[in-house]
Amino acid sequence: MLNKNERDGKIDQAKGKVKQAVGDLTGNDKLKAEGKIDETVGDAKTAVGGAQKKVAAAIASVGQAVKR
Repeated sequence: MLNKNERDGKIDQAKGKVKQAVGDLTGNDKLKAEGKIDETVGDAKTAVGGAQKKVAAAIASVGQAVKR
């Protein structure tokens, strides 16, 4: 299951790809650039979300080890 950052990141990635495609079709370089920025922001948010999951899993693992 995706967390909030991963979900928002995926949305930004998709939005960026759409903007880039529309910019390509219309010859709008500004829209293409905005799309690339959105996609990059999405990549970063997705990476942060993945890191959050790994940290949460590590904390849970330590918690289980302490209980034993």
